[in-house]
Amino acid sequence: MRSYQLTPTLHRRMALLAFSATALLASASAQAPAPVNRANWKLADRFSNEALRPYLYSTGMTPGWINKGDTFWYSWRDADGIKFWKVDSRAHKKTPLFDAAHMAALLSESTKKPYDTTNLPITTVTFDEKNDDLMRFTVEGTRFEYDLSKDVLKNLGAAPRGGAGTPPAGGQGRGGRGGGGGGQGGPGRGSQTGFRNFSPDRKAYVYAMDDNLYYVEVENDKEKPPVQLTTDGEKYYSFGSKRDQDEQRQQLVLTQQLQQQQQRQQDDQNVDDTSQTGTGAANPNEKRVRANVTWSKDSKRFYVTRRDERKVKDLYLVNSLTEPRPTLMTYRYSMPGEADVPQTELFVFDPSVHRLHKVPVDKYKDQVLMNVHWQDNTSDSFRFVRRDRLQRNLELCEVDLKTDAVKTLLTESVRDTSLEVQPVRYVKPGGDMIWWSERSGWGHYYLYSNDGKLKRTLTSGPFRADRIVDVDADKGTLFFTAVGREAGENPYYHHLYRVNLDGKGLALLDPGDADHASSLSDDKKFVVDVYSRTDKEPTAVLRDESGKQVLELEHMDLSRLKETGWKMPETFKVKAADGVTDIYGNMWKPVDFDPNRKYPIIANVYPGPQTESVSTAFSAAATNQRLAQLGFIVIQIGNRGGNPARSNAYQSYGYYNLRDYGLADKKAGIEQLALRFPWIDIDRVGIYGHSGGGFMTAAALMSPPYNDFFKVGVSSSGNHDNNVYNQNWSEQYHGLKEVPVNPPAASTGGGTGRTPDEEDEWDLGFPDGPAPVPPAAPQGATTTTAGQTKLEIHVPTNAELAPNLKGNLLLVHGDMDNNVHYAGTVRLMNALMRANKRFDFLLIPGKPHGYGDLQPYFTQRMMEYFAEHLLGDRYGSTADMTEHK
Repeated sequence: MRSYQLTPTLHRRMALLAFSATALLASASAQAPAPVNRANWKLADRFSNEALRPYLYSTGMTPGWINKGDTFWYSWRDADGIKFWKVDSRAHKKTPLFDAAHMAALLSESTKKPYDTTNLPITTVTFDEKNDDLMRFTVEGTRFEYDLSKDVLKNLGAAPRGGAGTPPAGGQGRGGRGGGGGGQGGPGRGSQTGFRNFSPDRKAYVYAMDDNLYYVEVENDKEKPPVQLTTDGEKYYSFGSKRDQDEQRQQLVLTQQLQQQQQRQQDDQNVDDTSQTGTGAANPNEKRVRANVTWSKDSKRFYVTRRDERKVKDLYLVNSLTEPRPTLMTYRYSMPGEADVPQTELFVFDPSVHRLHKVPVDKYKDQVLMNVHWQDNTSDSFRFVRRDRLQRNLELCEVDLKTDAVKTLLTESVRDTSLEVQPVRYVKPGGDMIWWSERSGWGHYYLYSNDGKLKRTLTSGPFRADRIVDVDADKGTLFFTAVGREAGENPYYHHLYRVNLDGKGLALLDPGDADHASSLSDDKKFVVDVYSRTDKEPTAVLRDESGKQVLELEHMDLSRLKETGWKMPETFKVKAADGVTDIYGNMWKPVDFDPNRKYPIIANVYPGPQTESVSTAFSAAATNQRLAQLGFIVIQIGNRGGNPARSNAYQSYGYYNLRDYGLADKKAGIEQLALRFPWIDIDRVGIYGHSGGGFMTAAALMSPPYNDFFKVGVSSSGNHDNNVYNQNWSEQYHGLKEVPVNPPAASTGGGTGRTPDEEDEWDLGFPDGPAPVPPAAPQGATTTTAGQTKLEIHVPTNAELAPNLKGNLLLVHGDMDNNVHYAGTVRLMNALMRANKRFDFLLIPGKPHGYGDLQPYFTQRMMEYFAEHLLGDRYGSTADMTEHK
């Protein structure tokens, strides 16, 4: 090997070259972008709803109790297909409802079409009222009758249109109530099909046409000429018309898309007045439509309501997708604080005198009527609930139809929150009544005599009784569901309870730390309990009347799902920003989670106040789960002000502040999770939500100090300006004030007992208020002892926060949103532009509040937005969204 010796000059030159190379490398290193955490799209696509569908089976079931007994049927789908079962509750035994292979053969022979034994498309199962062995069901639009004892299948022809379908795989309705139907609804509703609303005795019917009401008597099966009961009907002051029916049909698609979107949100996250136009007839040329009259049980009278919206102002949407020209959609829409809002009139008809009579039920200006009903034992009177526009005062009243006298049976009032109400329930016709109230701060049931005298409290304590399931008048027992009673459980888990009408003997009928959907047998002897949690798959069991499990029915099959690598989400509990209140949440991680990595965290939010965004029941496929697979920790987390189930105080936390109230708890909760789990990167926090969640998301990036905490937000269909959202919701949850136009001059003597701040805010109509209180609850501009009053409401808007925007914000809205009008988003965009703020916007053409078939497109864009701005992985370099580098 030869050796070389460097001269001093050569040594200096090489040293200089080495220094230059080092400097170049250092410079290149300084200019290079930060390391990119690649989003794992392959993993995310593996857990899309579409990809998981072949691995998902029944998650729930509702028993079809057979003829008010303790035997029921149900269907369940697992890896072996759909099975139909019959359960004898007393024997604690389940057997096949029929031989599936034999039934497939019978159906194939009858229809000339082959059927798969493991996937029989049987829906709408009912049983004959007199013969438990005679079963009727629908298969692909054809109705069949099968005699279980004789093994005889009859083809009954095409199934009636509009019948309630029964999903074949574990989601069916109650069913089993009798034979082929006839469309009978609740007491006094008459036939629910066609334009004829028959009296219970079938001797008369009512219909609407061209906004007016018509009455027809039927004698010996022959119809007499119609009697026109009204002549003043017109658009927006109507009992029903073909025009309104057609408009409703046009709205149906929008409504269905909204419901689909809400269902997706429910899967991802676990109003009182109705139109008077009815469903109408199938004949498109038929001008007569069904009128929503309610007959008394004895057929002697009916009542009907009519909404007057003639003074309500119009709202507009332009559908740019209609051909050949864009079309204008116009609809009545009242907004918070407006003087002109819908008014409801109440009429009663007496066939004996052929007179439709307007009943004098007015008390509060702009009042809302609810729970109008007959008692089954009389048609000489009926009852209703009226609530003032402030939604802080209500009365249950009775009208004597012989004298028109209105008697107040009981009242409810609150301050600094709104009243909720449930329909009154009678123990027996003309007997005691069960009333629901939040007067204690939690929702509970109270027993009153029929004339309105309180007899006793039925439920009490720091929990919410939320739904009457049934009443056993003979045994004096109330069955109800409630949340928040069981110690150590998530307070949103539902349970079924029983309590005696003497207020004693409260018993839990479906124990277990889970969210329960329980069905009570008609004889009250058994309970079918289907329970699950966000982190526990559904299980169905049969329990006896004491709550003891006597038979396991089903357990959701997760075997094939777990083979994909799928993992359960986790649950957590943190403290709210007050350091005291417990806040609950759910967490999704990537299935390839590495505790040594740092993960950005994204909060999926909905602030309430009518519900929180935190699911309690199991859902195997969820957007949150798919989003996590990109390389995120995704959570749902509650907040004070978010849910009435906790307490009235918990829900009303955001009253008079319907914008920023939930952000402190979101931030505090995420900070606690970051301290608890070192793999959460507290410097990379995202947030997204729809509707109210979209509102909260935008506020989070604009409201100090939260705009320094949340770095990226995707806000879809947000109600960014609740002053252009619907009047009822905004006034109920933000709070409407009625203030004097000219406040009374200060007095040196006496005094009102109010603080200076209270002097100019009158809560009118509250019966227990300090003297002097103005007369009972007027709304709008009214004359009182203090002079004129006016309504006052201003919900803080996101546009007011525009100059504070930080981070990356994507705004999304459908341009045909008739629920949350996109004017709120446009106003926010205008404010952001004028504040010289950079943001992103995605318009969903032709879509209402839900995005329908464009939902997958939005979901993909949302995921890409978080991948780009929280992971630094940009996918916008190509037009094809299916190409991920």
